Amino acid sequence: MSASAVFILDVKGKPLISRNYKGDVPMSKIEHFMPLLVQREEEGALTPLLSYGEVHFLWIKHSNLYLVATTLKNANASLVYSFLYKTVEVFCEYFKELEEESIRDNFVIVYELLDELMDFGFPQTTDSKILQEYITQQSNKLETGKSRVPPTVTNAVSWRSEGIKYKKNEVFIDVIESVNLLVNANGSVLLSEIVGTIKLKVFLSGMPELRLGLNDRVLFELTGRSKNKSVELEDVKFHQCVRLSRFDNDRTISFIPPDGDFELMSYRLSTQVKPLIWIESVIEKFSHSRVEIMVKGGKEYLMRAHFGLPSVEKEEVEGRPPIGVKFEIPYFTVSGIQVRYMKIIEKSGYQALPWVRYITQSGDYQLRTS
Repeated sequence: MSASAVFILDVKGKPLISRNYKGDVPMSKIEHFMPLLVQREEEGALTPLLSYGEVHFLWIKHSNLYLVATTLKNANASLVYSFLYKTVEVFCEYFKELEEESIRDNFVIVYELLDELMDFGFPQTTDSKILQEYITQQSNKLETGKSRVPPTVTNAVSWRSEGIKYKKNEVFIDVIESVNLLVNANGSVLLSEIVGTIKLKVFLSGMPELRLGLNDRVLFELTGRSKNKSVELEDVKFHQCVRLSRFDNDRTISFIPPDGDFELMSYRLSTQVKPLIWIESVIEKFSHSRVEIMVKGGKEYLMRAHFGLPSVEKEEVEGRPPIGVKFEIPYFTVSGIQVRYMKIIEKSGYQALPWVRYITQSGDYQLRTS
């Protein structure tokens, strides 16, 4: 059992647009959502699920909008929240910015999208690239009589169209790792983790099957290989195109890819990370109107700044803010993850070129000052 209806509300809780999928929850019940939300906020007990009698409101906030799904008992909450976030993603693909104005300017498109995204309370086609094949932003409504159902809607592979052709078949693979790090004023690492994503840009003809091989530690254990250059992946999340049963059985990442750009997978490693960039800072107060800050970036860069201030007689009550660092390192991954191979199998037998790029960048990278 899933969503009964979906509402898009403005910041004051006024419905901008709604779609009733099942008819088992009166649409007027949405009037109770905003008073309930305000009450919970005042009580300091705000939750992503609010209930009024037997009606449950599952909601998210994006920009100046509330997206709310109503349902009765025994709903699959995780499915509903996943649908709401996917709806935001699709609307952003269509309107670039999702806010009250973009909803008001595109009522027809929004209604058409809501009709295709969900049917009788269950998510259907949620891939924006497929939706854009038959719901275009230029038209106010779909043509009647001449309308066709795209093959992707009824295909088992709903995320890829048939008949795609390229003169040059290529796959570009980006392995991007973000380092989150928090160091206290004494130099001790309080928090460190690596969040990685593997993004693909696919220019392949036909309906190819791809198999991606990584230096996955679990795979190496299954095949009896050395663990020295392997990586233990945690919290792995795949695009819907990946055959999860195949991955669960033998850790093979096998899939028929969407056309163009998409994120194949994401992962996390909570291993201790040695700081890639180290910052030393010294803050000296010389008088009531002069502060000197010295920041040393390892052995290469030194910044010294003098601030002439009207008054710095009062010490900072809340302490000094940490130093945030932004960086990007090409051709390198902190975890040591590697793309061992990319096999491309297509019935026509063409040859394709896979290209791999590694990037390490800063995530939430902060060093506290004393």
